[in-house]
Amino acid sequence: MTSRTFTRLSNLIHVFLLLSLVFSGNILQSVTSLGINYGQVGNNLPSPDKVINLLRSLRITKTRIYDTNPQILSSFANSNIEIIVTIENQVLTLLQDPQQALQWVDSHIKPYIPATRITGIMVGNELFTDDDSSNIGYMMPAMINIHKALVQLGLDRYIQVSSPCSLAVLAESYPPSAGSFKPEVSSVMQQLLDFLEATKSPFWINAYPYFAYKDNPNEIPIDYVLFNRNIGMTDPNTRLHYDNMMYAQVDAVAFAAAKLGYRNIEVRVAETGWPSKGDAGEVGASPSNAATYNRNLMMRQFAGEGTPARRSSRLDVYIFALFNEDMKPGPTSEKNYGIFRPDGSLAYDLGFSTMSTTTANSESVTYSSSATKAVNKAKTSLEYWTILMLAMIQVVMSRLF
Repeated sequence: MTSRTFTRLSNLIHVFLLLSLVFSGNILQSVTSLGINYGQVGNNLPSPDKVINLLRSLRITKTRIYDTNPQILSSFANSNIEIIVTIENQVLTLLQDPQQALQWVDSHIKPYIPATRITGIMVGNELFTDDDSSNIGYMMPAMINIHKALVQLGLDRYIQVSSPCSLAVLAESYPPSAGSFKPEVSSVMQQLLDFLEATKSPFWINAYPYFAYKDNPNEIPIDYVLFNRNIGMTDPNTRLHYDNMMYAQVDAVAFAAAKLGYRNIEVRVAETGWPSKGDAGEVGASPSNAATYNRNLMMRQFAGEGTPARRSSRLDVYIFALFNEDMKPGPTSEKNYGIFRPDGSLAYDLGFSTMSTTTANSESVTYSSSATKAVNKAKTSLEYWTILMLAMIQVVMSRLF
């Protein structure tokens, strides 16, 4: 038996295992590695109660917000939805003082625990970018002080502390095995990794293949960035094969961490997405590409995939974002990363419509997609499970030949 034949047989076995998983009814428990970012920079967004119903209809049990909005945290009490909160960048100077950090946790976090399932605190967001490095020095003192405050208040067993980084922290990312941190942040990254290892917390990154494609559409194949079937690339140093850019970006960070001596740090994706609309120069921003990117990403999450360097570990990913946000600054694309419009209708048709369903006790959400209505109608039927099955099998079958 050739190695190629053996690989095909192994993949076929994987298909049958997925079939067994689907029809055993355990698939809902398996999609625990998918979350979604709940941004609020809009003047027309639904109330938190309606957002909870929307998340439930999507069977998504994890979300992240970009502050500690008390209305959201109170509304999410007893919802069983895990929520990651964020300390805004401008607050970090205050948290250099351990007493101020203790007061912050005592007033912003403690009142909501344990009814609201706060599982993480992001200390800032993208504190180092190509345009701004002024905040990176505040990161580690703030993280250490916040963690100490959690310990002091007996909350550290519930909540992990980390800080999502942009890919601007990397000096090299191609091929993934060449991943390394920029010299100017290497010392801070060493401290961050040491903290994450000691507290058993993940390294979060914001990974956007869209930006790479937008800046170089003539050199980067669109199918490679959209998770479509393509020839991909093979890392010449590891011989690992990559069929999409996001996995390559994640592994580049893992290799960069390994070069500093941290080989077992889990890398997770805090943000990834694709805009459905953009300005004239924003190549690739379209409803079709956004639907393809998020649909293909979701299917891989349903299949429980890991990256080529860490096949045995499912990759945690948070999609950006739940809603279009009309008040965000910057180009048109920044306002149009949402899967949904603020009225609850899909911004574009995801094809299998995210397997959405409603429950008898939840408020009905109005969707524009006829496919979504069909899924809702068949929410407990064989048709529902067939959609799930086909979503996962498509991922596996694409690797057979």
